[in-house]
Amino acid sequence: MSDTTRGTDGPGDGTRAVRAGLPEPVKHEPTLPGPVFAAHFHLPGDPTGPYTYGRDENPTWTLLEQAVGELEAPGRDDVETLVFASGMAAISAVLFSQLRAGDAVVLPDDGYQALPLARAQLEAYGIEVRTAPTGGDAQLEVLEGAKLLWIETPSNPGLDVCDVRRLADAAHAQGALVAVDNTLATPLGQRPLELGADFAVASGTKQLTGHGDVLLGYVAGRDAEAMAAVRRWRKIVGAIPGPMEAWLAHRSIATLQLRVERQNATALRLAEALRERPEVTGLRYPGLPDDPAHKIASQQMRRYGCVVSFTLPSRDRADRFLDALRLVDDATSFGGVRSTAERRGRWGGDAVPEGFVRFSVGAEDPEDLIADVLRALDATAG
Repeated sequence: MSDTTRGTDGPGDGTRAVRAGLPEPVKHEPTLPGPVFAAHFHLPGDPTGPYTYGRDENPTWTLLEQAVGELEAPGRDDVETLVFASGMAAISAVLFSQLRAGDAVVLPDDGYQALPLARAQLEAYGIEVRTAPTGGDAQLEVLEGAKLLWIETPSNPGLDVCDVRRLADAAHAQGALVAVDNTLATPLGQRPLELGADFAVASGTKQLTGHGDVLLGYVAGRDAEAMAAVRRWRKIVGAIPGPMEAWLAHRSIATLQLRVERQNATALRLAEALRERPEVTGLRYPGLPDDPAHKIASQQMRRYGCVVSFTLPSRDRADRFLDALRLVDDATSFGGVRSTAERRGRWGGDAVPEGFVRFSVGAEDPEDLIADVLRALDATAG
């Protein structure tokens, strides 16, 4: 991982996040214009111009899409970004706009919990779905003849990492498109389009917006024809964000670099503290030098994320540990400024041990948060 947030492509991450997507200043107008609530727009004559109907475009979306695009693909003008009502809306838009009956798609078998729901629907439409683990670039083994390769790295919740460039090169060599779920890394941690992907997809609900109060998703892509199909899918299903959600998301991006820096640094410190606990097994954090994913993560990621995963000896121990925490909410999301954790097995959809805990590090003082975790472990020992 680079020790700087400033690359050869312009301003540093903090400057970029603060300024992302802002319009040119206008005297007496706010820096970030307020949300535009409109189902329709004045449209005399032929339907030309940027804004015609509220399901197709909205000025508040436009600014947010520009902001996300500047983070996912700084300095590039060949990338289009589209925002959606949720992360799953964004995921579905790529999958169902690019695939037809008879096509094959490769998905991770250790990815986001809702992917099996998408798999079932794809198969119902006559699309062949193949799966393989994220780790070890295992998706390469089932890639032949596929139309689309879907990558999730780091994977959620197991935090495995794959070589995006290697997988993208192999997929493109046989004519397949490549989409990368970039939710956990955020564009400040990883830029899939620079690594060869055709789509960077994410749930903006998580660390991008970071306050646990907005549902949002986005797709950024560099293939104009493919993105036109994604846009058409958004229009057909109407999976659009509300203007207030879009405005809140854009406002929140201004603090993204500050939040990411704090949360990532604390996540590493928490992982180091957990490594010393005998009751903790299966500890994963790509930023740990001895983590199985660290080598490849250090080559393609600029930051390692705010999520730490580990396993406690039993379901009961994990439940008691979570109940004993004072600074951590028992919730199923991640990436927010308030730390959250959950026993992931309670949902039944992930292949994890009963005592598996996914821990999302927030923006609390590191000393306070780590002390709370160690106290809860001590209080539930035995």
